[in-house]
Amino acid sequence: MRLLERIFDLAIIGGGVNGCGIARDAVGRGNTVFLCEMNDLASGTSSWSTKLVHGGLRYLEYYEFRLVREALIEREILWGIAPHIIRPLRFVLPHHAGLRPAWLLRLGLFLYDHIGGRHLLPATRSVDLKRDEVGKPLIPNRYSRAFEYSDCFVDDARLVVLNARDAADKGAEIRTRTRATEIRQSDGLWTVSMVNTLTGERSQVQARALVNAGGPWVEDVLGRGAGVNAKAKVRLVQGSHIVVKKLYDHDRAYMFQNADGRIIFVIPYQDDFTLIGTTDRDYDGDPAKVKATAEEIEYLCKAASEYLAKPVMPEDVVWTYSGVRPLYDDGASEAKAATRDYVFELDTPGGVPLLSIYGGKITTYRRLAEEALERLAPYLRSAKAREGWTGKWPLPGGDMDVSDIDGLIAELQRGYPFLSHEHARRLARAYGTRAIKLLGDAKSAADLGQAFGATLTEREVRYLMANEWAVTAEDIVWRRSKLGLRLSADEIAALDDWIRTHAVPQSPLLEAGGRS
Repeated sequence: MRLLERIFDLAIIGGGVNGCGIARDAVGRGNTVFLCEMNDLASGTSSWSTKLVHGGLRYLEYYEFRLVREALIEREILWGIAPHIIRPLRFVLPHHAGLRPAWLLRLGLFLYDHIGGRHLLPATRSVDLKRDEVGKPLIPNRYSRAFEYSDCFVDDARLVVLNARDAADKGAEIRTRTRATEIRQSDGLWTVSMVNTLTGERSQVQARALVNAGGPWVEDVLGRGAGVNAKAKVRLVQGSHIVVKKLYDHDRAYMFQNADGRIIFVIPYQDDFTLIGTTDRDYDGDPAKVKATAEEIEYLCKAASEYLAKPVMPEDVVWTYSGVRPLYDDGASEAKAATRDYVFELDTPGGVPLLSIYGGKITTYRRLAEEALERLAPYLRSAKAREGWTGKWPLPGGDMDVSDIDGLIAELQRGYPFLSHEHARRLARAYGTRAIKLLGDAKSAADLGQAFGATLTEREVRYLMANEWAVTAEDIVWRRSKLGLRLSADEIAALDDWIRTHAVPQSPLLEAGGRS
């Protein structure tokens, strides 16, 4: 078994948004950082969200004012550091007679507009659904008024990868397809034993502090020999989504109330599709095997059809995805009421810190990372240095004004006139200013190499393998992008074949955490 020579200040188990966010913040404060993920980055909960950076309007009903305020403040901070993968989105909330009264909706949205430091996002407005275009897709004469408010859309999986990329650029060591098999402490250090799930190679790493960001597997990690008894408990809640062909032409999303007290979102998605979700149900099983059930698909179709003039049917569904949220078990009787706030548990067996994370939301990952490092401050050498830096320093590709995405698209088309507008737009929204690095010195479409379909080229695939830890076609078409919605099964299989033929050992640059 190979033991890495250096001793790290911090080791992190879990390559979701929390683990990668902590890695980025910690290395930026001067700590040495190691992170291992048993699968691909964001392959668990973090890539199966509703794709929103939002305050969580419905959490106001559960008096989660601290969580909502923190999330509202984070919306514009995250938009500012990643304007290529995060963008404003307006939501239409129709008033449904017999459900929440209009005055309650208005009060909730007043709080939403005013408790979270909104500066750039437009305020709430009242909407006459009989006159406004957002009323056209709805059942005629059933809904007459609505409220339109602001939140943001995010490419969740890319948010995770870009945090990992920035952490690696600053010196962190990121290992994917590397499963932690045992954790034990002795002589003031944690030793993490690992196995590479692709090659079977075994290795060990030592660190002065350990973070358990295992998500749905947080308790599983604790059971691998840590010698600690976790007091906090995780509540696994399944959330499923469906994707259908585009349901309407305007650019707003909807928030629909259901008679069971839950809400669903209907969101314009990937230009030609509509995303509908999510469900909330307790889950008991292997989180890696979660799938949207026929019952959940039927539920989402019925909930949307309660509002939409053209009913959504299960046969309209072109793709489904499902994830398991590792919520903190606060004893709530219903899954929908379980807290989305995050909870830390700090154990110090033998005086060596182990911080386990329960719960959390995509929106608050950056603040969670800051708080995690505050908890670990007594054990880390550089915990206070550059505190708060992650909200000011752009993520890779995000070094531009929030309003300048169209300018970047135009710049790409000027510099690479062979790109279609669709192709330039997709690259700008995925890679931001790093799209120029990806395209390099290409003078023609032929210079981008083999075309795999849906504007995906060999040049981009090689970039993702070298810079973003992509190993399989699934990594590329369902996490680094959502081109799986446009590629056929044969095209995806051909991409996998190409990758197997052209795969090289993981870049030493990535393993060493050097700048790529």
